[in-house]
Amino acid sequence: MSRLSRREALASAAGAALLTNPIAARAGRTPLNDTIIVNASITTLDREQPEAQALAIRDGKFLAVGSEAEIRAAAGPGATVIDAGGRRLVPGLIDSHIHVIRGGLNYNMELRWDGVPTLADAMAMLKAQVARTPAPQWVRIVGGFTEHQFAEKRLPTLDELNAVAPDTPVFILHLYDRALLNAAALRQVGYTKDTPNPPGGEILRDGAGNPTGLLLARPNATILYATLAKGPKLPADYQRNSTRHFMRELNALGVTSVIDAGGGFQNYPDDYEIIEGLHRDGELTLRIAYNLFTQKPKEELKDFATWSTQVKPGDGDDTYRHNGAGEMLVYSAADFEDFRVERPEMPPNMEADLEPVVRLLAERRWPWRLHATYDETIGRALDVFEKVDRDIPLSGLNWFFDHAETISARNIDRIAALGGGIAIQHRMAFQGEYFIERYGARAAERTPPIAAMLRAGLKVGAGTDATRVASYNPWVSLAWLVTGRTVGGQILYPPANRLDRTTALRRWTEANSWFSNEVGKKGQIKAGQLADLILLSGDYFSVAESEIPHLHSVLTLLGGRVVHGSDDYRDLAPPLPKVMPDWSPVATFGGYHRADRKQLAGACGCAASCAVHGHDHAAALAAAAPVADLKAFWGAMGCGCWAV
Repeated sequence: MSRLSRREALASAAGAALLTNPIAARAGRTPLNDTIIVNASITTLDREQPEAQALAIRDGKFLAVGSEAEIRAAAGPGATVIDAGGRRLVPGLIDSHIHVIRGGLNYNMELRWDGVPTLADAMAMLKAQVARTPAPQWVRIVGGFTEHQFAEKRLPTLDELNAVAPDTPVFILHLYDRALLNAAALRQVGYTKDTPNPPGGEILRDGAGNPTGLLLARPNATILYATLAKGPKLPADYQRNSTRHFMRELNALGVTSVIDAGGGFQNYPDDYEIIEGLHRDGELTLRIAYNLFTQKPKEELKDFATWSTQVKPGDGDDTYRHNGAGEMLVYSAADFEDFRVERPEMPPNMEADLEPVVRLLAERRWPWRLHATYDETIGRALDVFEKVDRDIPLSGLNWFFDHAETISARNIDRIAALGGGIAIQHRMAFQGEYFIERYGARAAERTPPIAAMLRAGLKVGAGTDATRVASYNPWVSLAWLVTGRTVGGQILYPPANRLDRTTALRRWTEANSWFSNEVGKKGQIKAGQLADLILLSGDYFSVAESEIPHLHSVLTLLGGRVVHGSDDYRDLAPPLPKVMPDWSPVATFGGYHRADRKQLAGACGCAASCAVHGHDHAAALAAAAPVADLKAFWGAMGCGCWAV
């Protein structure tokens, strides 16, 4: 068979837009034609057939994988053809730990500093957003960044925040350790010299006892989240719009499936109405398996006893399904990982609180996940799990720990003996410098000991823990696994505790299917599995290590349905509604910072306006100019943004 010309390929690919019809998907109708992708460098992660050049999709699943001739022979007549242009094609990425349901409700309200290289750029973005944000709304920067990523290696001062935003409330959450509020935000939340420090937190004060605007987690983040919760919320239709835009942002980064870890202030079932409505209407562009996170100390057993009569693991379908309990099982077992303070000691009642919950879950065959940073917490939890296992075998439950940064070899073996797993996240890529300050570089070399976990035969999957700590960008996680470096450039791990690129990619695909009880259903490019795939902007296996965090998807398919397209595949992407509200930071800045869409507001002091864009210099990139050379295009239109 001869190769299609680029024009013929794109014309044929345009037919794939038929696959994006949510009404057809909702009604259960399947596309009339098969879809085939040719001229690709396919990494299948199927050990029996690791590489291929083409694939065919039928009824939402991979029909065949192999050579172009084999695929054309296998596909039905009139198949839609997409030419991959020689690009690397891999399975869709699966994030085994993200807070996407909660994050979606707020995404459109948040200014993202994820990946922004300098504090100067970040502050220019903040200044531009302050000018766009109407009263009584706040400007919120809620996690996903660290001061170490900035060239300046620092956070803004409170004086700098107040100078940029004298009247608009600004809330900045930095990891789990602190929040910065300007004077306007302090007035809004009502903190005064008479406001007491809450348990586990501190309101920093000046010499006169007045709050300065700095809130510290000592050691837990309750004060940070409780303060954030005081801000305005989006109405339901805006939350729906926000969730759709967040899902599309993840699709653009190559994510096709997630396991949602619940979260504080995410009550079931009330705070699940938006995501369940999107599911009913066929508008989910991610596969979501969700865990239920208990919300009230001392009422954890009641929560799980009630929920286990309302829903059971596996309820739902391949797009939206229940996955079990956690990551919070009981509050007395939650060891928050602020490495700037000493390790918290779990209270003596931890085991007494945890055992009845675990026993109930085991009896009702609910898998669980448990947040545990430190080996000491993991050891005490395992005492409980082993006790329950003697009465109710845990085998086959697919339970696991989240995080496990300081886990010991002994506790790795104990988890393996009970048939559990560990879901790791790239939190150390954002907090590694703080860990080294407290515990030393030698201790940081195995945080977590990923290679040792794999040698022990543990199920090990990867994720982000986005959005309030680490960024949701999966390629930052993959770079961390491969290079052992923080986003600030600090080397954490020796070569023995780093992963090769294939092993790292498996943590983000095939391996993560175990954590949602979907082994063999997804995570590989293999006949019979769900047709979730991504076509990459660069070759993950050959780009420089420094380029891995900047990869993204140019074409993302979910069950054979196009959910994202850019570059040559832009016309295949299903339309999204306009960002709501119109002052949303997403409308101007998008999500994760990319160098190829750098916001010009960061380069301009607004001393002079542009003849085309006025003072809104970021509009030069927000506008969808139909050209590759934006500078020449806007320059020809008389735009002065490019001269700054």
